[in-house]
Amino acid sequence: MKTSAVAALHLASLLLLAGANGAAAQDFPAGKNLDFIVGGTAGGGYDQYARAIARHIGKHLPHKPNVVVRNLPGAGGLVATNYLFNAAPRDGSTIAALGREMALGPLLTPNAGSYQYKAMDFAWIGSPQQDTGLLLINAKAPAQTLEAMRTQPLQMSGLGPGTLPSVFPVLINNVLGTKFNVVNGYPGSPEALMAVERGEVDGHTAAGTSAALRAKIDPLIAKGEMKAVLQLGLSKDPAYDAPLLLDLVKDEGDRKLVEVFLTPQYAGRPIAAPPSLAPGLVAALRNAFEATMRDPEFRAEAASQKLELNPVTGVEIEVALARVYAMPADLIRRASVLAQ
Repeated sequence: MKTSAVAALHLASLLLLAGANGAAAQDFPAGKNLDFIVGGTAGGGYDQYARAIARHIGKHLPHKPNVVVRNLPGAGGLVATNYLFNAAPRDGSTIAALGREMALGPLLTPNAGSYQYKAMDFAWIGSPQQDTGLLLINAKAPAQTLEAMRTQPLQMSGLGPGTLPSVFPVLINNVLGTKFNVVNGYPGSPEALMAVERGEVDGHTAAGTSAALRAKIDPLIAKGEMKAVLQLGLSKDPAYDAPLLLDLVKDEGDRKLVEVFLTPQYAGRPIAAPPSLAPGLVAALRNAFEATMRDPEFRAEAASQKLELNPVTGVEIEVALARVYAMPADLIRRASVLAQ
């Protein structure tokens, strides 16, 4: 993903903001709170990042609004995404931390009526983190290696169709020949991971490695009660001794298929605003996000919470998504089958 196209994104971002910054202050609503919606449950990784950002982003916005965090979980973030597109005010007073896989949902499941939005119409604000997911297995599961998982079916906890914790096991089945069965319906990653701890399922594919997730799984891995078998991202997380999926996939078509699903990992924990915002509002929100990422007080808080920071700008997210939306139809059809 870090190609010459992405290398040009900062210039594109500067050109976009240069024309909009002058209107930012007068466009931004005065006397209103900033409603910061989190499309996941309290205590999860999205929630932790959002609350840390919320404590600092207001001071970088015109009129310095109070920022109020509101959890709106459901269907792996779909409830919040539909709300942001269809019902949220379009005056700059609402942003949302969306499930990263929501950006590809309408593309990979085009006939699903539940996706009531157009991902490319959102005003993407930025992400504090590029991410790497993990395939986690209970130490008592009947298969403990990828080789054994090619013959022994395992039950994996998932959130819902189209969400990465549900799609990743199917993707791995397709490119590595494993036999994972996905049990959907868990409201968020904390609940899906708890199911692994209880032995209710054999494993879970976490879409990211947030501080909250690390705090939960690291002691379990250290005690030998849980195992990281595979990493899912564009680069490895050195904290975990598990291979990268892309390093195991040799077929070029399979590699491109994997890259489609790793694009949300690049977007990490994306923050978006509703569509049709005035350019000045988009500029103000993006400027505030980027200023927050540089803010020494925010960075100190992130360090104290062990939140990894590897920010992606809103323009970079837009370009990365546009690249996937422009991929050949046959590749998207193959990916769509896996996303069901």
